[in-house]
Amino acid sequence: MKFIVDTQLPPRLATYLTEQGYNCVHTTDFEDGHLLGDDEIILIATEQDRTVVTKDSDFAEYFLLRGTPPKVLLIEFGNIGNAELIALFEQYFHEVTAAFESGSELVIFRRDEVIAY
Repeated sequence: MKFIVDTQLPPRLATYLTEQGYNCVHTTDFEDGHLLGDDEIILIATEQDRTVVTKDSDFAEYFLLRGTPPKVLLIEFGNIGNAELIALFEQYFHEVTAAFESGSELVIFRRDEVIAY
């Protein structure tokens, strides 16, 4: 699985996913990445077959309305520190990856549940 982590999530998350063996980039890895618009992120995700990891519900709406980007992991934790974010990923990410591997294209990741569509 390949991921692109959106701007409002920390680069530390992309580093964590890379350390776990996933091909992962953060939007800030791109020139002026902190200024990338949703359409540009969708284009990157589509061209590179990456799942968008985001807190921005617009991506889920784009997916539901237009079928783009190809896959979305919507994080619904609210404000959270980096250590707690990584701890939740360590605890539940196997459920997220299992959902994508079983064919889901939109996964909502909350503090206490993973919802797959």
